[in-house]
Amino acid sequence: MVDFELLDNPVWNSLRMGHSDMAIRNGSAARYPADISPLVGLSDTGPQAFAYLRALVEPGETVGLVSPEACEPPHGWEVKRARFIDQMICPALELETTMPLLDLGEADAAEMLALAAATEPGPFVAGTRRMGRFRGVRAPDGMLMAMAGERMHLDGLTEISAVCTWPQYRGQGLAKALVVAAAARILAEGNVPFLHVKGENDAARMLYERIGFRRRRQVHFMIMTAIPA
Repeated sequence: MVDFELLDNPVWNSLRMGHSDMAIRNGSAARYPADISPLVGLSDTGPQAFAYLRALVEPGETVGLVSPEACEPPHGWEVKRARFIDQMICPALELETTMPLLDLGEADAAEMLALAAATEPGPFVAGTRRMGRFRGVRAPDGMLMAMAGERMHLDGLTEISAVCTWPQYRGQGLAKALVVAAAARILAEGNVPFLHVKGENDAARMLYERIGFRRRRQVHFMIMTAIPA
């Protein structure tokens, strides 16, 4: 039985579960290495948890915190952006795909980073591809047109993330095929796929609903910078 309440605090739980080998911890705070992801997690949003986190973050460094509810960081942090995002889960697929997809790896790292930088699917840095398995679709000329992969890993739950397509290749069903394939593989392994999407992104939300995803709840996402002392 999957405990969906783990998704109320997904980064914290990923860092203590599927990604525990990557976690840098201090008390009730944890983070990914900066070259893998700027995401950080707290067991709660009290002042002590933020103090533990501050010891893990370099002065001037910007990180992203996902929390169950909106919170206000104490002195020492500057909030750059804060908003709620929709969290969706896919207990069963409604679609299939036969599109040929390619596994992406070290040799594709530069193209993956360029695609993510151009389309901004969410936090993505040079080592983000190490968080899970990525697949892509290439054009006849060899260009990486689109990709999607895995990010957070909790017990029984795997996140699909970095779903992105170069603008000139949109409208061909590439993102749909990539998400369907990723979700199918996760489900076949006995886990439940989940993802996050901006509530106002109707096109993406409707696509995910056709695939079989349903909205579970909103979580709060805050980008903040550690103010140098």
